[in-house]
Amino acid sequence: MNPRKVAVVGIGGIFPSCSNIDEFGSKMFADKSLIREWPEAMRHGKKMRSTVSGYTSLEECGLEEVPSSLLVNYPEIFKDKFNRIPIENLSTADLGSIWAMLGTQDAIKMSGWTEKEVRSEHTGVVIGSGAGGKEVSRKSWHNFFELEKKTRYLGSHNVDRVMVYRDAANVSCLIQSKGVCECIGSACATGLGNIGYAYRLISFGLQDRIIAGGIEGTSMESFIGFDAMQVLSRGFEPEKSSRPFDIDRNGFVCSFGAGIVALEAYDIAKARGAKILAVIDNYFNNSDGSGDMFAPSIEGQQRLWNGLLGNNRDRLFPDVVKVHGTSTPLGDAIELFSVVNYLGDNGYHISAPKSQFGHMLGAAGAVEFVLAVLMLKEQKLSPCLNSDRLNEQPETFQREADWPGTKEPVAAFRHLLPLQTVAKEINRIVCLNYGFGSTNSAVALSRDL
Repeated sequence: MNPRKVAVVGIGGIFPSCSNIDEFGSKMFADKSLIREWPEAMRHGKKMRSTVSGYTSLEECGLEEVPSSLLVNYPEIFKDKFNRIPIENLSTADLGSIWAMLGTQDAIKMSGWTEKEVRSEHTGVVIGSGAGGKEVSRKSWHNFFELEKKTRYLGSHNVDRVMVYRDAANVSCLIQSKGVCECIGSACATGLGNIGYAYRLISFGLQDRIIAGGIEGTSMESFIGFDAMQVLSRGFEPEKSSRPFDIDRNGFVCSFGAGIVALEAYDIAKARGAKILAVIDNYFNNSDGSGDMFAPSIEGQQRLWNGLLGNNRDRLFPDVVKVHGTSTPLGDAIELFSVVNYLGDNGYHISAPKSQFGHMLGAAGAVEFVLAVLMLKEQKLSPCLNSDRLNEQPETFQREADWPGTKEPVAAFRHLLPLQTVAKEINRIVCLNYGFGSTNSAVALSRDL
């Protein structure tokens, strides 16, 4: 095969406490945290261990919930205050799907695609979420099972607002594309996995253009689930809560958002004079094969690196590695050692975006991919915020006889983990994301030089 090059020609999304992508980039490169106390979590008091999140209110994204007159606390529809989305499309969407449609509009506008190109059978949609529709489904089932309301009171759109591929479906119906319409679900690797799958479809010649990305709509159910697992950060001020690689890290910050990208065959984009924001050089994904649902595997991550760069290691050697970096005690250290094992300990820097906006679950990889594109554009490296103190002693697992990685402690790699934004030449970036079920994803992207 002679795979086609794939270009990134548009980006968009919904980002915590930001009105648009420009504000998002500005705050990220100004070392700002987008994490704050979440009133919805705080109102549950001591039932919750964690109360901080990178969230976006309805007001901040220009939406208003219209309550049902027949059901208790049920959102009949979300009204778009700025009339960006037609009412018929809003009626079939939950909050995350609306975010997907808004991000798509921004990405298409930036791409310069014509209506004819968008509505072509050569244009597809590949968007997924870690979980979603829960705010709608919870209130539906409460009204039916607990309050004994009749099914007809739920209306005719309960199914399409909670189905697995509601985000892709709503976007496809909005833009009237005629190509592939699918979603990939791979836990916290979902966002990057959908972009990677879209890349393959274009690279293999099955589509010319694709809207791709990941969504995680605001959901107390997701937050509660992780809080019950005791894996969420606690005990810090909101802006200090997400602290990848720091010795005092004690869990991740559960956040919500959306990242959408417009991908196009490079030759087609070039021929029409499109502004190419980045080029995807390769995508690779795998599973650890360890049999463990949660624990990361350095062996699996090393195979991921080999699959991504392989014989092109020197040509595609990154200036920046955008890590998964969740702030979990085990995950951060193993990921850092995996990077160092493969690349060595010089010639690049590490960026940990979750330090600024938390872990967006199914949206994480897509939002972080969007940030990677902004890093290429601005020639700035986003920081590892709050990684103030690094462990100067080897981790417990490093002392085991069969440990295959470096014996050096995390502190030995301080020079790779900048606490502030760094202006530097950035031509190539590798993005990494992992998920429950031992799934791993990696993308290599570069400037169009």
